[in-house]
Amino acid sequence: MEIVKIKKLHKDAVIPQYAKYGDAGMDLVATSIISNTTFDVTYGMGIALEIPEGFVGLIFPRSSIRKTDLALTNCVGVIDSGYRGELQATFKKVYGKNDIRIDEVDYKVGDRIAQIIILPYPTIRFEEVEQLSNTERGEGGFGSTGN
Repeated sequence: MEIVKIKKLHKDAVIPQYAKYGDAGMDLVATSIISNTTFDVTYGMGIALEIPEGFVGLIFPRSSIRKTDLALTNCVGVIDSGYRGELQATFKKVYGKNDIRIDEVDYKVGDRIAQIIILPYPTIRFEEVEQLSNTERGEGGFGSTGN
């Protein structure tokens, strides 16, 4: 088990934890609305992390996002080990499902809005070559493996 240091930046910040045994992600709770425009809304989680070197924090939407008119703008947030600022998530407003007004938001302060998974990653060095090895798939791109 890896230890990740965490600092509360807001009095109502919630320390992420696993809800059930075997869960991969830990829920992140909004402590503030940093920005709310016509097109997107940014939430602060009121926490900062010290992710160990060789690890990365990945922020994903929760499955509850399907009940909202929101989409995480970068699909997956990448928190590098050197970052020490507040965790934030920006969601694009995708109008249609709930017909919310521009100034309304689907997630409120205090809601679980995203989840974080912290994983190790390898350090990669690219080596330029003239030819790559052959595979069954080869250069087959989009749709090449069937429907």
